[in-house]
Amino acid sequence: MLRIAVPNKGAISGPAMAMLHEAGYRQRKESKELVLVDPANEVEFFYLRPRDIAIYVSSGKLDIGITGRDLLLDSGADAEEILQLGFARSTFRYATKPGTAAGPKDFAGMTIATSYEGIVAKHLADEGVDASVVHLDGAVETAIELGVAQIIADVVETGTSMRNAGLEIIGEPIMRSEAVVIRRTGAPADDPKVQQFLRRLQGVLVARSYVMMDYDCRVEHLERAVALTPGLESPTISPLHHEGWVAVRSMVAAKEAQRIMDDLYELGARAILTTAIHACRL
Repeated sequence: MLRIAVPNKGAISGPAMAMLHEAGYRQRKESKELVLVDPANEVEFFYLRPRDIAIYVSSGKLDIGITGRDLLLDSGADAEEILQLGFARSTFRYATKPGTAAGPKDFAGMTIATSYEGIVAKHLADEGVDASVVHLDGAVETAIELGVAQIIADVVETGTSMRNAGLEIIGEPIMRSEAVVIRRTGAPADDPKVQQFLRRLQGVLVARSYVMMDYDCRVEHLERAVALTPGLESPTISPLHHEGWVAVRSMVAAKEAQRIMDDLYELGARAILTTAIHACRL
């Protein structure tokens, strides 16, 4: 069986389980379940702390895992990302009290508090900055107020908590993170079970991003209509009973669907419908 690590809690856990459900995999019924076997799909899920997943995968005990890019890089584990999942996006940045520093070049001799020591240490080394890093397991905003550090480095979504603590975000982002699928570095890239799993998740990503659009169109307007709805390969076009009319079916980006419907209507298309896509393979 394919052995997969899944976060048991945190910002990635819920969306990851929802995606796996959409991909046709069984999910645990209780949060206390640590292992779930899905014999129909020949998969075994292991629910682990998000920070530990990269370590388990790099050891070879588990084949692949779902975790955050930030957690993967911070762990220093011998693992690599193989698919971006498009959720749990965040930006990792420095912050400090106004007037303390403008960016990493000003950090020399200072102390940076963070929950992501590995990422920060590497970034400082890449920037050629000689500064100390102290590891804290959360609420790093208070480190400056308590005199533990002059700078903090943390995940920023809106920046509200930092502003509430009297801090300002400085410098360029250290990194941008999101949920990713990972495997051990050097693992066979053509493992058929892994490839099937990735195809299922890719199918979910596409299904979430596209809708199926159907409409009726006059033949003389068809080329202009098809230019608006080219599809992934090309649209499906079928003649209607009324001469001079055709039915068109095509996949379109969900975020563009309303605008495309307006443009088709102006072109003379009618009976314009969109339907959700629940699963697909490309």
